[in-house]
Amino acid sequence: MESLYRPFTTLGLVLIACGLILVALPFVIRSMPSLERVPWIILWVYRRDGFFFATSPLLIIISAVSLLISLYGRR
Repeated sequence: MESLYRPFTTLGLVLIACGLILVALPFVIRSMPSLERVPWIILWVYRRDGFFFATSPLLIIISAVSLLISLYGRR
């Protein structure tokens, strides 16, 4: 009977860990150094009227290349 509840216990622990990370995230961000010195290819931030959008051009390029390799690999 105990093994029946094991997935729920694991899910609960994962959700608790995610909650703790989300609660701690603002405190960690405040203590981090400024992100202004990060190269634009690693982190690009768009700011306009209180709207922030952050992405990584490097990850987008890697994802696009990976997708193309995957699509051409099937042929």
